[in-house]
Amino acid sequence: MSNQPVQAEGGLGDRVKVACAVVAILAGIVGFYLLAGKPTLTRVGVLVAGLVVGAVLAWFSASGREFIAFAKESYRETRKVVWPPRNDAIRLTGIVFGFVLMIAIFLWGTDKVLEFVLYNFILGWKK
Repeated sequence: MSNQPVQAEGGLGDRVKVACAVVAILAGIVGFYLLAGKPTLTRVGVLVAGLVVGAVLAWFSASGREFIAFAKESYRETRKVVWPPRNDAIRLTGIVFGFVLMIAIFLWGTDKVLEFVLYNFILGWKK
């Protein structure tokens, strides 16, 4: 067992920052729709301002910085992936589609056979 102390996930201040960030983003979205009669540039400006203010507020919270670090690490990991050549990707996609089509036809046939057996033989309800 580990005797290391458990670190709490941010404090009240961190939660307030995240809540303010969410409110700012929502305010930008709501403002975009409430200004439906205004010019598009004004509406987009309100939306972008809400998103930017929300992002800045989130950046100053511990969870926001952790999210940014996670996003950077995820991007770095995707760059390490060895992607298959185009021909292999097309061939494998075709195999997957063919298999899905076979399973769909099998399930459709099974459903029709069970429907026929249930309604005609077991229940005696002829359609």
